[in-house]
This record gives sequence, C-alpha cells and structure tokens, in this order.
Amino acid sequence: MLSRRSLLLAPAAAALAARDAAAAGPLKVAFVYVSPVGDAGWTFQHELGRRALDAAMGNAVKTSFVENVEEGADAERVIRKLATDGNDLIFTTSFGYMNPTLKVAGQFPKLKFEHATGYKRAANLATYSARFYEGRYATGVLAGRMSKSGIAGYVAAFPIPEVLQGINAFTLGMRSVNPKAQVRVVWTSSWFDPGKERAGADTLIAGGADILTHHTDSTAVAQAGEEKGVLTVAYNSDQSKYGPKTCLTAVTHNWNDYYVGRVKAVIAGTWKSGDLWGGVKEGMTKLAPYGAAVPDAVRKEVDAKLAAIGAGTLKPFAGPLSGQDGKPKVAAGHAMTDKEIGEMNWFVDGVQGKI
Repeated sequence: MLSRRSLLLAPAAAALAARDAAAAGPLKVAFVYVSPVGDAGWTFQHELGRRALDAAMGNAVKTSFVENVEEGADAERVIRKLATDGNDLIFTTSFGYMNPTLKVAGQFPKLKFEHATGYKRAANLATYSARFYEGRYATGVLAGRMSKSGIAGYVAAFPIPEVLQGINAFTLGMRSVNPKAQVRVVWTSSWFDPGKERAGADTLIAGGADILTHHTDSTAVAQAGEEKGVLTVAYNSDQSKYGPKTCLTAVTHNWNDYYVGRVKAVIAGTWKSGDLWGGVKEGMTKLAPYGAAVPDAVRKEVDAKLAAIGAGTLKPFAGPLSGQDGKPKVAAGHAMTDKEIGEMNWFVDGVQGKI
C-alpha cells in the first residue's frame, strides 16, 4: 500500500530529475476515460486531475486522453495504441479496464501503467482508488435526517464490491439516525447511460423514495430530482447546478494530488508498483458544499461524522452488522478489514434489491 509520503519527492532529487527530464523531452502521459468528459461525473473528476497535472508540471509533461471508451476489447485496442504511440505512463480509469490494462502492460514492460479501482498489479502496473464508502456513510446520515418517508432510492451501475460498499455504507449511515430506513436499489448495467439512470430514478420516486442517490456517471438523477421536487445526493462531482433546489450535496473525488505525485515519481525514477486506497483522511473523498435546504444542525452532524471517519474513530463497517436476510455478518467488536471490504458481495439489512 502506497503512503501519501511516498508520493512526495525530496527537493534535491526533484531538481535533478527535472533537469534530466528537460533534456529528454516531456514525459508523455495518457488517460483512458469510460464516458464523455462533460462537466460533471466520474470522468470529469479524472479530467480535473489531468488538468491539475498540466498546471503543476508545465512543459515537463505532455498529456492526452481518449474519452468514451467501452470496457473490454475496445479498451484493449485503445490502451495498446497509446502504448505504441510513445506514452510513458498510462492511466486507465474504469474497473472494466483491469484485464485489458494488465494484458497490454505485459506486452510493454518498459512502460508504466496505473489502473483505477482494480486489484490486479504487475511490476509496471499499479492500482489506486478512493474510499468512496466513507463519504457514502456521511451522506446516509444526511439522508436519514432529511427523508420524511424513510425510503431512499439508489440508482447503481454494476454489483461489484466498490458499488456494494457504497450502497451498504449509505444504508448504515441512514439507519444510524433512522433504524427503520430502507434503501431501494435499481441497477442500470451501465456506468454512463442517462436514459437508464433517469428511468431508474423515476421508478424509485414512483415507489415512494423521497431522496435519491446514485453510483452512475451522468447528471440524470440530479436532474430528475430537481424536476420532480425530490431531494438528491449526487456522486462524483458537485452537481448543484443541475439541482439548485433539491441537490443536498455530493460525494466527490479528488485525484489531483495523486496524479501529480505519481508523475513526479516517474520523472524522479522512484515510481514503484503498488496500491493506494485513500479516503477522507487523504483528501481523496470529500463532500460538495451543502445545498440551502440542509439545516445548520444537520450540516454540523454530518461534518462531525466525516471528521470522525477521517480520524479513524468511526468505522462505517464496524460490527455488529447483519446481512439483508437478517443473519449476522460482522460480529460486535470487529471492524471489517480492507480485504473484507474489498471483497464485499452482500447487502446489509435495510437494502431492498438483488445482487
């Protein structure tokens, strides 16, 4: 596991590396995105990281990106082309890029690759992700305080551990202030499909949900909430401009420091493969500014939960926890390990939906 300290360079080493890099030309860095860049969402947050990299490194780097790349065979083609085009470091930013990235990395051992949200690594392939579930727990507390029906709707892409962690953490946060709360899940089987996301939101609203959230990449859920007067908690980016009256906040991701740090490591010759899983403490998971509808007392309560998570005194997946079927899953006094969280394949009590 990489620490944040390992992402920083000693000044002398950085100066020498910068001189050598200047002589050799800019480091070529490419990004592969699963959806259009747009102005909000998962891809947009990674694009902000790329732009931060340009701003921080100037002429020392030359960055590029390919957007809207489908997971699977198309991803492998794109990644291989970026490798043959002379890129030195390639970031692939969607879970479904894992196997294609691993395959291409094996064919280009002198290049460096990084894959977001995956778990397969090699000597020249690192992985990184954020603890999204930490922000989810805090917004679950917010939802529990703001919902009148006690029913939340969750539009989700795929039942992989990353997504299940978020659904479970949101439910646990909501139930910490409303033990009878329910979270109803609708799957879209797509990371980015505004039509399916909107249809899912409409179905959940019709079923009685008076607050919505999502683990998908578009602004469709925030827009649906605004149009129908239903409160929303957005994901990936601040989406308040799409729901100025109804969007309460968003669980956002900040990749800026990570991308800058990893590129500096390549230039300095200190880059190593590994895995980083950063959260609230590291500044990789944050909440967007609260909407006007959120009372001061609720803001303070949610902020306190986030602070406790960052300090390590509140662990979202600490027992006792029961599964969807009511049977014990995590014993009292035990907090799930990173390995257990990373392999999560079950719903907590309070979730309505099927995996």
